[in-house]
Amino acid sequence: MECDSCRMVHLAPEYRLGAEDERARYETHENVPSDPEYRAFLNRLAMPLMKRLLPGAEGLDYGSGPGPTLSLMLEELGFRMKIYDPYFAPDPASLERSYDFITCSETIEHFFRPDEEFARLDRLLRPGGWLALMTEMIPKTASFENWYYPRDPTHVCFYRPATMEWLAAHLGAGLEFPHPNVVLLRKSPANAANDRTKTT
Repeated sequence: MECDSCRMVHLAPEYRLGAEDERARYETHENVPSDPEYRAFLNRLAMPLMKRLLPGAEGLDYGSGPGPTLSLMLEELGFRMKIYDPYFAPDPASLERSYDFITCSETIEHFFRPDEEFARLDRLLRPGGWLALMTEMIPKTASFENWYYPRDPTHVCFYRPATMEWLAAHLGAGLEFPHPNVVLLRKSPANAANDRTKTT
């Protein structure tokens, strides 16, 4: 199913996994901080993000998974980090404060309610804060049916660059694509809720 407004493609709810099966699938992931290839993969997001942050900035890794690694990498770079994951780090206190930046690496494709999730992330960001996303974009050259990404049964939302452009306009955020699968959204530095058209 494709959204007429933002062009995101999403799986019909009746085909989603239940919570137990979803968690079991996540537990098969073998992503660990000591894996140099995994670190290199995460650096697609970490390196361009860190260049835009002030020293000591506070961040949240949202959807940190069973083996948090991106948060450790950013801590090694001098940033203060919290993590949140509905299965593996379900700490509600981490969602009751604000942050200079939020990372979502290979997370937004799992959102059952992306509108609510992105609204939450926007609320958690301080003015001028960065939302850093990494996900595979729907390819332009191959058919959706032949694309490998939907074969993961926990992937329920699929995005295009046009989706990210729509999201940036909806949030009144600045938008950058430092890598084809990495998106940086910057919340307006002005805390003007009545002016959602400003970008930076």
